[in-house]
Amino acid sequence: MTSASPPQPAPWKVALVLFIGILSVSTAAIFIRLAFQASGQTGIGFSLVLSASRLSIAAFLFLPAWRNVGKSINRAEQGDRPWLFSLGAGLFLAIHFACWITSLSYTSIAASTALVTTNPVWTALLSWLWWGERPTRTMTIGIAIALLGSLLVSLADGASTTMASQPLLGNSLALVGSWAATLYLLLGREAQRRGLEIGSHVVLTYTAAAVLLLPLPLLLGMSYGGYSPTVYLCILLIGIFPQTIGHTSFNWAVRWISPTLVTLTILAEPVGSSVLGILVFRENPGVQVWLGAAVILVGVAIAILSQRSSQTSSTSS
Repeated sequence: MTSASPPQPAPWKVALVLFIGILSVSTAAIFIRLAFQASGQTGIGFSLVLSASRLSIAAFLFLPAWRNVGKSINRAEQGDRPWLFSLGAGLFLAIHFACWITSLSYTSIAASTALVTTNPVWTALLSWLWWGERPTRTMTIGIAIALLGSLLVSLADGASTTMASQPLLGNSLALVGSWAATLYLLLGREAQRRGLEIGSHVVLTYTAAAVLLLPLPLLLGMSYGGYSPTVYLCILLIGIFPQTIGHTSFNWAVRWISPTLVTLTILAEPVGSSVLGILVFRENPGVQVWLGAAVILVGVAIAILSQRSSQTSSTSS
């Protein structure tokens, strides 16, 4: 931890950044669907093209931040090496994308989504073991309720989807993807706590993840060229909104509030995607999805209230 730590932002600012982040990542499903339609591709290879491209665009947009990386590292205490945590976060971000996308070819959407969204559990557990941030009973209840809502949404989403030929492999990949997403956020938090500014951290993380993912589509026989202008427009929008704005918002917020709370709020992404799906594709996700969305929001609200009450009690004591 550096001595020149920036001041704690106001709660409303953190809430606003999280809201913008959730709204931004909610557009991912819309742009990905449009890219699938425009390209006529839906396989693993094209999904990895989208993932590698979004990270490459985000890394490019943060190119000016490279000027401050050295300064941020120099401001850190000797021996902290915060850049190692950022590079580690990039490694796990790449693993998250590769494992989760690949899992969809071996198991159902329902099982994959339900397993990859278990990261609030792993975040709470690792935050307890790493920083001693033991979740309160109320927050644990909030986590359980939010995960139940996520399961309802996943089951509704995959109700008409048949199980693929290797469910054990697919489920394992989705679970590894959840673990990787957890480590990605926690390592990002540690990098910032050890002195890196948010711009320096994300440019290192996004660049590392992009470098690791870029060869994968080529190994699967895919190409980054030859698509229609609509596909490239969708790729650009995915890189700007879900990745650059959305993921950066979460990386910033995890520096200031409980990582468990951040991962819980990310569970609201399917809610935002469903609303946008109605507006763009005129598709009604059904009663079970809306019920699950309501349950998610209730669980997140309970966790937020738990966080506030614990902060109030600690301040008064």
